[in-house]
Amino acid sequence: MEKKNSLGYSMLLLLAAFIWGSAFVAQSVGMEHIGPFTFSAVRNTIGFLVLIPVSVIASRSSRARQVRNGTGENLAEALEKAGSASTHRFGISKQTLIGGLVCGVVLCASSNFQQCGMVYTTVGKSGFITALYVVFVPVFGIFLKKKTTWRTWFSVLLAVIGLYLLCMTGTDLTVNYGDGLMLICAILFAVHILVVDRFIDGADGVTMSCIQFGVTAVISTVLMFVFEEPRISDITTAWLPILYAGVLSSGVAFTLQIITQRHLTPVVAALIMSMESVFSVLSGWVVLGEWMSTRELIGCILMFVAIILAQLPGRKK
Repeated sequence: MEKKNSLGYSMLLLLAAFIWGSAFVAQSVGMEHIGPFTFSAVRNTIGFLVLIPVSVIASRSSRARQVRNGTGENLAEALEKAGSASTHRFGISKQTLIGGLVCGVVLCASSNFQQCGMVYTTVGKSGFITALYVVFVPVFGIFLKKKTTWRTWFSVLLAVIGLYLLCMTGTDLTVNYGDGLMLICAILFAVHILVVDRFIDGADGVTMSCIQFGVTAVISTVLMFVFEEPRISDITTAWLPILYAGVLSSGVAFTLQIITQRHLTPVVAALIMSMESVFSVLSGWVVLGEWMSTRELIGCILMFVAIILAQLPGRKK
């Protein structure tokens, strides 16, 4: 399937970036009352439950539309096409099921590293370090036998310098523990983008998103009971940030990512999604009153320049 840079889908993905950026505040506030695995388990369970009816309605509507658009000799073909998407017991295609399972495992790892990292670092730094996934996406393309230009390597160098200025703020010249967790999170989010791009063609985007949240919720729940002692009273105290993260950040934003990536290239999608770093800093400033030093601001600027530079289109031959 040929992918084009559509303005409409780009705006939808930008909306997802805004939701993710502002959700950093919700994640930070929510963990004042509960642990990271508890937060992740509850938010993804909410996202999964919200998407179940949406997935059922969207799947039935899609199959009905395929049949309705088939007339004459094309009717049999439309019926066959509609039925082929329902190769499993619950009307889920193999592509959708496998894609949802793989995306769920990767999303679970990346989101939990992010959630744990936020315990030890600020909202602004979390957003910018997470945004490094747009540098890792083209770098990982090397292993997929895709050509990497000198500009990409220069972007990586700029990002490393920016990360040094942003994270190495102490006199001992060591990276903050939370910053290290966020860097792992960025790598895993890059893998998630590539995995979505691999499975989205031929899959039901909403159902695939629903499955990934179900997988993430199950694994996070196991981790919650192993490493934490969740209490209902603590969860209800943090109900507002959990609800925001569950419905909007998980249910809406990640679904928008999967749907729009069908129509955008991974490079363009990563560039738009990187705007979440800007929104996270603005949200931390407006809501939490977080301030960054001049050194940290310079680091953020260098990282963002690296992000933009890595995604600019090359010169056509």
